[in-house]
Amino acid sequence: MRIIISLMILLGIAFPSASQQEAANALDSLTRQQQYEARRNSSSNEDLARNGDARSIDAGATLVLMDEDGPGVITHFWNTVGSEDPFVGQSLVLRVYYDGNAKPSVESPLGDFFGVGHAAGKDYTSLPVTVSSRGRSRVCYWRMPFRQHIKVTVTNESTTQKLDSFYYYLDWQKHDSLPEDTAYFHARYKQAMPAQPGRYVILDTKGRGHYAGTVYSVFQLETGWFGEGDDFFFIDGAELPQLRGTGTEDYFNDAWGFREFAAPYHGVTLYEGVLTGDRVSAYRWHIQDPIPFKESLRLEIEHRGSIYNEKGTLVTMEAGNFEERPDWISSVAFWYQYPPAVVEEPMPPLEERLPPYRVIMGSELKFRADPPILVMPLGHFVGYVPNAKEASIEFDIDIEKDGRYRMDGAFIASLMSGVYQPYLDGKKIGGPIDFVIPNFDPLWVRLDTHDLTAGTHVLRFESAKEDSPNMRDIGFKFNAFGLAAITLLRLDDMEGYQQVLRQLLEKKNTPATP
Repeated sequence: MRIIISLMILLGIAFPSASQQEAANALDSLTRQQQYEARRNSSSNEDLARNGDARSIDAGATLVLMDEDGPGVITHFWNTVGSEDPFVGQSLVLRVYYDGNAKPSVESPLGDFFGVGHAAGKDYTSLPVTVSSRGRSRVCYWRMPFRQHIKVTVTNESTTQKLDSFYYYLDWQKHDSLPEDTAYFHARYKQAMPAQPGRYVILDTKGRGHYAGTVYSVFQLETGWFGEGDDFFFIDGAELPQLRGTGTEDYFNDAWGFREFAAPYHGVTLYEGVLTGDRVSAYRWHIQDPIPFKESLRLEIEHRGSIYNEKGTLVTMEAGNFEERPDWISSVAFWYQYPPAVVEEPMPPLEERLPPYRVIMGSELKFRADPPILVMPLGHFVGYVPNAKEASIEFDIDIEKDGRYRMDGAFIASLMSGVYQPYLDGKKIGGPIDFVIPNFDPLWVRLDTHDLTAGTHVLRFESAKEDSPNMRDIGFKFNAFGLAAITLLRLDDMEGYQQVLRQLLEKKNTPATP
C-alpha cells in the first residue's frame, strides 16, 4: 500500500478531497430508490399564471415560511431580498421552532446565519452554505429534521424599513418515521458589545449531541491584531477543557493573521484589516470533525491581541501574553442535539446589534457636478450621467462633532458606469473604484477611517483616466455614477467601550493577591 501511495504522489495523481468524497457519496445515493415524499414551501404566487412571487414584510412584522407536521427533514433553504435597508442582513431574523415549542431552537440574524456578520454583503462558497449576488442570495444545505412539527419564520426587526421583496425556497422530505437517534439542528446568535473581561462564551448547552460549526464576527475598536484568543471546549461538565486552541486564526484553519478566502469547511468571508473600525467574519464547519457531548457543551474563546496607540506604539504587553481587547464580538453556534434545546434569553434588539451608524441618503446631500448636466435625484439615489470622458461630482458631508469616523458608501454599479477616484477634502481615498459590471447591482465600498473636525467636508468623485477591464464596446459610453447612501460611524461614540477598556487595563495592573 505504501508503494502504491508513493507512486501516486510521484505521478502527480491527486487524492480525492473530503468534499469530493462527499460529492461522490451523494452521487452514489442517487442510484438507490428514495424513501420519502419531496415537498417544498416557497414564496411562489398562489396564482400559478402570475410571476409576482415575492413576499413583503412590514417593519416589525413576521413572515411564516413553513408550518408543517412531521416527520420530515429540511434539506435546502434558499432566499434573496430586495430592500433599501442597508442593514437588512441584521434586520431580518430567522427562527425555527420544533415540535410545538413556544421558543425557537434556531435564532439568528439572517446574514450571520449564512456566514457573514455586520450586515455586510459578501459572496463565498463553502460545503453547506453559499452566498452570491453581492450578498443578496443565500443558500444552505443544513439538514433540519423534525419529528412532530416545524415552524420557520423571518421577522423584519427594523422599526422604519419595510422589506419590499423576500423570495425563498424551503425544500424538505416527508418521512414515515425518523431513526431513533435523530438529532435536531440548532443555531444560536450571541454577542458582547463590547467584549467584557474574561472569555467570550459562544455556546453553553445541556443535552446530548455534537457541535457542527461556528460563525465569528468582530468589529475592531483598537488598531492592532485582534486574533490571539484561544478556543476552549468543555465537554460534559469538565473543569478543564478537553480541546484547547492556540489562536483565533488557528481555530479557523488560517495562520499568521487573516485574509479573505473560502474553503469547504472553513474560511474568512470578510476581512478589512487591523485598524480601528475594521471588520472580520470567519466560519468553521465541524462536518468532518463534529464534537460529541453526552451531557453538556461549553465553548469559550479569548479576545486577546495587540493594541497600538495613536502614535503607533504598542501598548505594554507581558512576555508571551496579549492584551484583552474590548472589541464588538458576535457569533453563531451551530450544533445538533436531542431533545431540542430552546433559546431562553431573548436576542438583543436590532438597535443593540448594530453600531450607531448615521445613514445619509444620496438625495439628502448637497452636490455639484462638472459638467453640470444629467444629474438626477431618483428617489433616495443621485444619478449622474455626464456622457463625457472627464467628469466629477462632489457632495457636502456635514460633521457635527470632532472625532474619528468610519465612512462607507452604497453605490450603483452597471454596464453604463465608469471608473471614479474618490477624494475627501482634496486628498485621495485609496485607488480608483471600478463601477462597471455587466449588470445593475448595488455596491458597498469602504471609504476608510478619517479624523474629521466639526463642519462641512467635501467628498468628491473624479473620473479616472483608465477604462474598466469590464467595459464592453457597445457603441457608446455613459461614464455614469450613482450614489445611494453614505454611512458614518463615529468610533469615539461606541457605547461602553472606554469604560470596558479601563476595566481591562485596571485588571491587568492590579497586583495579584498573595
